[in-house]
Amino acid sequence: MCGGGRRPPAHTRREREKSMNIVCLDMEGVLVPEIWIAFAEESGIPELRRTTRDEPDYDKLMSWRLGILKERGLGLREIQDVIAKVDPLPGAREFLDKLRSETQAVILSDTFEQFAKPLMEKLNWPTIFCNTLEVGENGAITGYKMRCQQSKLTTVRALQSMGYDTIAAGDSFNDLAMIQASKAGFLFKSTQAIKAAHPELPAFEEFGELLAAIEGALD
Repeated sequence: MCGGGRRPPAHTRREREKSMNIVCLDMEGVLVPEIWIAFAEESGIPELRRTTRDEPDYDKLMSWRLGILKERGLGLREIQDVIAKVDPLPGAREFLDKLRSETQAVILSDTFEQFAKPLMEKLNWPTIFCNTLEVGENGAITGYKMRCQQSKLTTVRALQSMGYDTIAAGDSFNDLAMIQASKAGFLFKSTQAIKAAHPELPAFEEFGELLAAIEGALD
């Protein structure tokens, strides 16, 4: 044995192995309600209920959303006013607190910094990797900047290149790549269509079930 040292105790090795995992979670639909659905209901614009559960092409979806906002004269302030009223899903903070006490966790989201901050406060400030909006002086949302292409899959691959095993959970089309690329992956509060198309992925509806599945993947 190198240096004549002794093997660390078994419990130390287990803790070390567990520390090499990192859990990657989607945000909207998993930890908090869908922001655009909340805004659609508050503004009375049902077209904005469409999300990544319905449209796999995120650029197409966002361009369509921004077109509606411009047409209606709505901007960032109106959306942030709605977000201020949004609370995490029941049990989400407790789930996340328990998960973070056991292993590393990061939220990977296609949302934007300007939307996410008040929600992260309500979730006890977990780490989030997301995107940013381009906003004009009048508050109009003029565009958006993606952190990178295929941001969730790219981030999972980067974490794996640093020696982490990833465990992922999400609900939408844009979560599938990171789920499928991970050591273990789960659907959570997903649609019947996505669950039917991917019967190989365990699907859960309750935070307790998801936590137990993640804990099983950590062991």
